[in-house]
Amino acid sequence: MLPKNNMDFAVVEEKEQPSKTFKMNAEKNVVRGTCDDVEALKQAIFLMLNIERYSCPLVSFNFGAQLSDLIGMPVSYCIPQAEYRIRDTLMQDDRIDKVYDFSFDTSKKGILLAKFKVDSIFGSIEVEKEVSI
Repeated sequence: MLPKNNMDFAVVEEKEQPSKTFKMNAEKNVVRGTCDDVEALKQAIFLMLNIERYSCPLVSFNFGAQLSDLIGMPVSYCIPQAEYRIRDTLMQDDRIDKVYDFSFDTSKKGILLAKFKVDSIFGSIEVEKEVSI
């Protein structure tokens, strides 16, 4: 005998979470105060791109960028891989709409400098990331 269902389902409502977080000062190695909106997103982008995926037990394996295995690879391989991996990493954040307009500088030996734009719910942000190759 199967139970009867009258098809009344609970209505689930999605609620946007605030982006308020602790404010980091990477130059002084201090965390003091809080930040919100654009500043919180810039900080999140910094953390996502500077934590190597699978290397930090304090964060989920879904967090961070996987860029360290590009070391020693040819530039022709590193450029499209860095673009793909950076875009893949940042698009995990639902505040980010689009990652685009990549340009790469290989003038420093062993360093790939990626410059790109991030469109978010707070507006457009220009970002730079150095990748060791």
